[in-house]
Amino acid sequence: MAQFPDLEIQVIRSTRRIRTVSGRIVDGKIVVRIPARLTAAQEAEAVADIVAKVRRRSTSVYTGDTELETRARALNRRLLEGRAAFSSVRWVGNQTRRWGSYSPDTGEIRITDRLREVPGYVLDAVLVHELTHTFIHSGHDASFREWADRAPHAERAKGYLEAYQRFGVSKK
Repeated sequence: MAQFPDLEIQVIRSTRRIRTVSGRIVDGKIVVRIPARLTAAQEAEAVADIVAKVRRRSTSVYTGDTELETRARALNRRLLEGRAAFSSVRWVGNQTRRWGSYSPDTGEIRITDRLREVPGYVLDAVLVHELTHTFIHSGHDASFREWADRAPHAERAKGYLEAYQRFGVSKK
């Protein structure tokens, strides 16, 4: 592991990886996965490139948990009549099959960091969906959909996420 001024970098060499290099923030460090066959010079170049991309991505409009929670609170007031009750909203790097989740035991809403680069209306639709779970706990019945679909462009966001899942997001 190398230490950079602001975040620790962990490089994982994989014999299963052939060409691709990926990186993301996990538990406060940037984890970079590279093919095992790369030379030290190739590794240095690949790591520098992916770290720059991760840093750019992490400083996008939706940077941290505070901004995400502020956005959720505004959506709750504006679209859900303030009905949603939750303890926190935060980005997580360990959700690879869901866009978001809500835990009734802790009141936490977790949004996958794979959504950091999506358009605002898509992020809003996922947040409203999870916020709706805070007051309609079970299932996705008609009542649930009525509330969750209050997000602007909800149907369009669903289509975007379907395409993003199928074509735009690699499973890590």
